[in-house]
Order: sequence, then structure tokens, then C-alpha cells
Amino acid sequence: MPSYVEPVFRPPSEARSLIFQITVGCSQNNCAFCGMYKGKRFHIRPVADIVQEISEIPARYRERVERVFLADGDALVYPFEGLVTILDALAATFPGLTRVASYASPNSLTNKTLPQLHQLREKKLRILYFGLESGDDPTLERVGKGYAADQMAELALMAREAGIKLSVTAILGLAGRGRSLEHARATAAWVNRVNPEYFSLLTLFHRHNEPFVRSLDQGTRRELMQEARELLTQLAPARTILRSNHVSNFLNLAGSYPKDRQRLIEDVDRALHQAERLPGFLDEVPAYEEEYY
Repeated sequence: MPSYVEPVFRPPSEARSLIFQITVGCSQNNCAFCGMYKGKRFHIRPVADIVQEISEIPARYRERVERVFLADGDALVYPFEGLVTILDALAATFPGLTRVASYASPNSLTNKTLPQLHQLREKKLRILYFGLESGDDPTLERVGKGYAADQMAELALMAREAGIKLSVTAILGLAGRGRSLEHARATAAWVNRVNPEYFSLLTLFHRHNEPFVRSLDQGTRRELMQEARELLTQLAPARTILRSNHVSNFLNLAGSYPKDRQRLIEDVDRALHQAERLPGFLDEVPAYEEEYY
């Protein structure tokens, strides 16, 4: 059976997926805003251990498995030949398997070629969850992402060329007050360029990242909602499904671009109008307790 080094994270849409932790931690664990893997030492687990765990899934459950999520933070960094072996074992064990997914950092995409991504896609690696965080280079530099927006766009476009779907995330409030609108506009421009199948918004929250949060001139709820509105207004991808359903968000949005563009903007305007009735609510800086994440 699968064994895990806790905590294990997965996207909301992978709630019903069987998880195999093929790496522990994140190979790119330097982002100032992210505390998800700060308590883990990154390492790649042996192929033999993963294949053994796959083989130990009881036969009576195997036909029920349709989706598998490969953890941890950027499992795509796993060496190519080993990843192929794992994907082959998954396909051989689960007859109803429709797709495999993983997080993918820019770092993990740099060690895969286009032909390799094509091959991984044929072996049912069908979607990658990619943390853009921001399309604004000064913001990316400040948070220690390690890659410029153009570099990440080229890597993301390579994955798309291979036929792998992308679910991209950006973080509201990441730039603080000083570059709020620049962050929103540059992020929208990045999404317009790459046209990921899915685009999700999170809101900056506290999790083992207190020095960064303390260094940031954080925006109020009003400013965060205005940042979201600017981003939605500037978004013009050919087609993408937008969500802001992460637990960090106090404003939930759901729709498809370009069809729902105007309605999504109106949703923000309506929320702002309704929130005006709550004294002081919009002028507070959101606070999130670490234990909830």
C-alpha cells in the first residue's frame, strides 16, 4: 500500500485520485511565499519502492481506480526512465485508469524534452498543475521563484505542445499594495499567451512564510478584490476554465473564458457592493490561521 511522508498536498480536483508519493518535498523549495514543503528534505524515492506499492493495491479495488495523482511538490522532476516505468506499472495495474496527474514546477519542466513529454502523455500523464504565481517579473524575483515569466511561458507552451493539459495557479496579494495592478495585468497577459485549459486563483496566506508576509505591505480585502477585478478584466485567452475555490479565497469565482467574462466581472462588483454593508470588512487585511492549511 502507498506510504506517505506527511503532510501530503493535492489540488482540489484530485480529491478522488489515488496518490502515490514518488518524490518527497519540492526540488525548488526556495519560494519565500510557500511553506508547504519547508519541513521536508527533498528526495526522489526509488522506482522499485513505487512499483511495489502499486502492486500491493488489493485486486478488488483496482478496477475502481480511474485517476492517479503523483506527489509531492513537483513529481515531474522524477528521472524520465523511472517515470516511464511507474506509468507503465500504473497502466498495467489499473484497467480503468483514464489519467495521471502531478504538480510541475518550472524546474521539473527544464529536465524534460518535448519528445519525452509526448511519450509521458501517451502513457496517460494527461494534466500538470503549474504554479505560475505571477506574470510580473519584479514580483517573481522578490518571492524567489527562480524563473522569469517568459521562461515559464516557454516551458508551459512546450507541455501544451505535447498535448498535456495545464492547470495554472496565480496568487492574489502576492505583490502587496505596491505592484498589485501590475501583478494582475502581467498575470493576465501570461495566461492570454499560454491559454492553459484551467486557471485558478489563490490568495496569499500564512504557512511557514512569516518573514515574507511581514516584509509585504499587504492589501486589504477591498484591494485584493480590485486586483482580482483587474485581472479578470484583462484576461482574454482563447479558452480557459477559471476557478477561485481554494480554501484561502474569500471570493469564490467560477466560469469559462471568454463566455463568462462579463458575468465574472459583475460577480466581483456585486461582492464589493454587498461587502460594503459589513462595517470595516473591506478595509481589513485578511488573516488566515496556519492550522487550516
